[in-house]
Amino acid sequence: MAITASIIPQQSEIARRLPGADFHDCYTLDTQPNQLSALEAYLKVAATTPRWVNRAMALRNRIVRLVGLKDLGLLNAIDPAKPASAYQVGDRVGIFSIRYLSEQEVILGDADKHLKVELSVCKTQHKVAVSTVVHINNTLGRVYMFFVAPAHRRIVPATLRKASFL
Repeated sequence: MAITASIIPQQSEIARRLPGADFHDCYTLDTQPNQLSALEAYLKVAATTPRWVNRAMALRNRIVRLVGLKDLGLLNAIDPAKPASAYQVGDRVGIFSIRYLSEQEVILGDADKHLKVELSVCKTQHKVAVSTVVHINNTLGRVYMFFVAPAHRRIVPATLRKASFL
């Protein structure tokens, strides 16, 4: 399964959130035809988050509390018994809240005093695109992203690689 850095799909809802973004990226992977909705795909990816990613999130949470930022929890902190059909816009799913929801795309996000981050899982024909868009609010956000951006570029592909069911 090849994971490729690519551009954010123009037809996606997340593409509308790009203006003014301070950071954005997108990774695509080829998939077998399946009936998973975008949210179902996200839930399965989150459930298979590599252990080292959750350790990194736990470390991040301990460090950012020192400067007054939110402890987001872990990427795989989702209710495995709750079906995707039970979620709606505004619901919390692990570290994010659902901001936009359709069969083909889900946008999840969170905001704190330093930045706003949104993550999209968008299904197109035989591909899944995972895009991240970040708007920085202040100097703390810039410092945060200086450290987080390189890690993010490793975390997303590693997390997708582990989700071989897509």
